[in-house]
Amino acid sequence: MNHQFIIELFQGISTIFLSTPVIGFTRVILIFLGILLVYLGSKGILEPLLMVPMGLGMATINASIMLLPGGGHGNFFVDPMLSKPDELMYWLQIDWLQPIYTFTFSNGLIACLIFMGIGSLIDIGYILHKPFSSMFLALFAEMGTFLTIPIAILLGLNLKEAASIAMVGGADGPMVLFTSLKLAPHLFVPITVVAYLYLGLTYGGYPYLIRLLVPKKYRGIKVEEKKKVKPISSEVKLMLAVVLCVVLCLLFPVAAPLFFSLFVGIAIKESGLKNILDFIQGPLLYGSTFMLGLLLGVLCEAHLLLDPRVLILLVLGIIALFISGVGGIIGGYIMFFIKKGKFNPVIGIAGVSCVPSTAKVVQKEVSKVNPNAIVLPEALGANITGVITTAIITGLYITVIPML
Repeated sequence: MNHQFIIELFQGISTIFLSTPVIGFTRVILIFLGILLVYLGSKGILEPLLMVPMGLGMATINASIMLLPGGGHGNFFVDPMLSKPDELMYWLQIDWLQPIYTFTFSNGLIACLIFMGIGSLIDIGYILHKPFSSMFLALFAEMGTFLTIPIAILLGLNLKEAASIAMVGGADGPMVLFTSLKLAPHLFVPITVVAYLYLGLTYGGYPYLIRLLVPKKYRGIKVEEKKKVKPISSEVKLMLAVVLCVVLCLLFPVAAPLFFSLFVGIAIKESGLKNILDFIQGPLLYGSTFMLGLLLGVLCEAHLLLDPRVLILLVLGIIALFISGVGGIIGGYIMFFIKKGKFNPVIGIAGVSCVPSTAKVVQKEVSKVNPNAIVLPEALGANITGVITTAIITGLYITVIPML
C-alpha cells in the first residue's frame, strides 16, 4: 500500500522507473539538456529568445510524465500525434497547450508569422546593389538542401522525408517547419526540433569552418567599391517586393503563405506604416518566436524523440548545414577568382539564410583579421537573397516531389 501510495504521489519520478530503461534514461538526459540550453541561451551563446523557453520546456515536459487512466503514461501539455477529430476535440479541452499547437503550430501559421517578422527586418535594397553576386552566393550556399537528399535516401529515408530534413541546410526554421509539415507530417516533430536545435550551430560553428577553409590573408580582404552606391528608394523596394511575391506565388502557389508572409513584412516596412511595423517587429515576431520555442521544448518528450530515425535526422541535419556552409565558401572563392582577388571569399557563407546571424558571423570573422574591412553590406545581400532562395526551394520541393 505504501509503495503504491508513493508511486501515485510522485508520478514524475516514478514514471522514470516504470518506463523502459531506454525511455527513462532518455528522459533524464533530456532534462539535463534542457537545463543546459537555458544556460547557453541566458549567456547569449545560443539565441536566448528561442533557447530559454525551449530548454525549460524540454526539461519540464520530461519531468512531467504522469500515470494516465488505463495504465499509460502522458502529460497535460500537448499530444502532437492526435489525428481523429473526436480525440482532438476532447484533448483541446484538457491539454493546456493543445489549442496553441493545433491552431498555430501544426498548420504552419506560426512559421508564417515569424516569416512576416523576418520580412519586416530585412532590407532588400542590399540585393539590388549586388544582384548577381548575391544570387550566385545564395545558390552555392543551398548545396546542403540538394546534396543531403541522396545521402538521406541511402540511409533509408524516402524522397519526401529526405527533402524535409535536407531543408535544414537552408538554416531557416520556418522553411523546415513548413516543408516537413507538407511532405513528412509523421516526422514533422523530430525534424522541426532538430532544425531549431541546429540553427544555433550556424552562429557557434560556422566561425570555425571559416577559419578552417579560408586563410587569414583572404579573410582580411577589403571589398573596394569602384563607384559610390546610390541609395535605393522605398518605392523601388516596395515594387520589387510586390512583383517578386506575385511571380513566386504564380510559380509555386502551394508555398504562397510563406511568400506572402515574407513580402508583406517587407511591404509594411517600405510603405512607412510605422505603427503596424512596430507591431510586426515587436509583439508579433517576439511573441511568435517565444511560443515556438515553448512548443518545441514540450515536443521534446522522450517517447516522441525515440523513433529510430531521429538519430539519422540528427546526423543528416549536421551534414546539411556543413555542406551548405562549405558550398557558400566555395561560391565565395569562385567570386574571388571572377573579381581577380577583389572579393572576400568569407562572404559566401552568408548565403546560408539564417538571417542575420551568418552575415554577422562573416563580418565578425573578417574584422578579427582586418578591422578596417567592412563586408557587412555584401554579406547581407547574400544573406537576404538566401532567405528568398530557400523559400523558392521550399516551394519547389512541396510542389514537385509529391508528383514524383
